[in-house]
Amino acid sequence: MEPKKSKYDTNPLDPDFVKNAEGGPDGSGPETQEVKGATREIGSSANENARRNIYSEAPTRRYDTVSPDAPYPSVFVPPTHSQPTPYQPPPAPYRPVEQRPTHRTVAGINVPEKWAMVLPYAPFYLGIIVSLIELFLVPRKEPRVRFHAAQGLALHVVIVVVQTLLGVIGTITDNRFGGNLFGAAATVFLIVSMVRVWKGRPHHIAPLADATQWFNGHIEPRNKS
Repeated sequence: MEPKKSKYDTNPLDPDFVKNAEGGPDGSGPETQEVKGATREIGSSANENARRNIYSEAPTRRYDTVSPDAPYPSVFVPPTHSQPTPYQPPPAPYRPVEQRPTHRTVAGINVPEKWAMVLPYAPFYLGIIVSLIELFLVPRKEPRVRFHAAQGLALHVVIVVVQTLLGVIGTITDNRFGGNLFGAAATVFLIVSMVRVWKGRPHHIAPLADATQWFNGHIEPRNKS
């Protein structure tokens, strides 16, 4: 007898599914059979073989066999720097000491030392000419002569500048007393300088130290030996 179906029965299965599931007339259903050919074991590829054996491929470099002195291969090449030159302070400027000038001949001008050290302080612009000649001709191995030549030149330059300014002021004011007084004082100071150097006393004019060093350093002698 066929089972009665209700209006709510929406089973889309085969109407005979229940009968077949419950079994035949003796109550025994069909046995489960093995499905063959549905699945199969896929063979291992070469990549899987390499994964199983981590030592099968070795693209990396073994560092236990590399010499420690071997250079490291790198794309970046660090710049090479030369060793810095050690600092060498400039030579100390010459400082006059109490020493009487001698009669020996100064190299470059063939003049006795006593005259070569005194004449740069000569008044009436004569000292400017002597100072320039000595700075251009006397080598640096004569530091005493070059010092007095540079100091005498610096002193004469200051005197000329001050006298020029006082001359302009005297022309404007029609009063040259200041210029004449300064000229007389400058002449006396130059004569005193000549006497001090002649007697071998240290003669260092401190306000002119920078100008003296500049003239001595920037005027190169023709004979540098």
